[in-house]
Amino acid sequence: MSHADDHQGTRRDFLYYATAGAGAVVTGAAVWPLVNQMNPSADVLALASIRVDISAVAPGTQITVLWQGKPVFIRSRTEEEIAEARAVDVSDLPDADANNENIGPAPATDENRALTEDGQWLVQMGVCTHLGCVPLGDAGDFHGWFCPCHGSHYDTSGRIRRGPAPRNLPIPVASFVDETTIQLG
Repeated sequence: MSHADDHQGTRRDFLYYATAGAGAVVTGAAVWPLVNQMNPSADVLALASIRVDISAVAPGTQITVLWQGKPVFIRSRTEEEIAEARAVDVSDLPDADANNENIGPAPATDENRALTEDGQWLVQMGVCTHLGCVPLGDAGDFHGWFCPCHGSHYDTSGRIRRGPAPRNLPIPVASFVDETTIQLG
């Protein structure tokens, strides 16, 4: 083997490495937009956490806010609604899980679904767990929410009582910032 053959091998190796490096850079540049498109958009990130003023919500009424593209029901319940919800035996419910992101797996008692210990405030996603419709408030056989699309009835604690919906209305992460402000997310 001569000195000239050794020099050619080095030049060939350099061409292989340069081509492979350029290919890796081009592949990365082509793949990056595809990966980046899976990140949440700026408007979704802006709604990752919102604060809601509840000072105007009287007992027996609710407001609906949009959070992460979904309706959220914030209800100030009356003493009668709280008593009705707390009188329900969990073993009679189709879904015995509280479905509350604030506490994790727990029985679907009213105490495990309400935002406050006294039970006045109930914050839940306003999306029927059957097919994603928006239930109507102050309706249905259990004086809670009713989804007219397929006939799901929820009680005053947002628990499924009758109909095709398989689960209770979900409780999102929520907390009080002060006496009149709830933070979602």
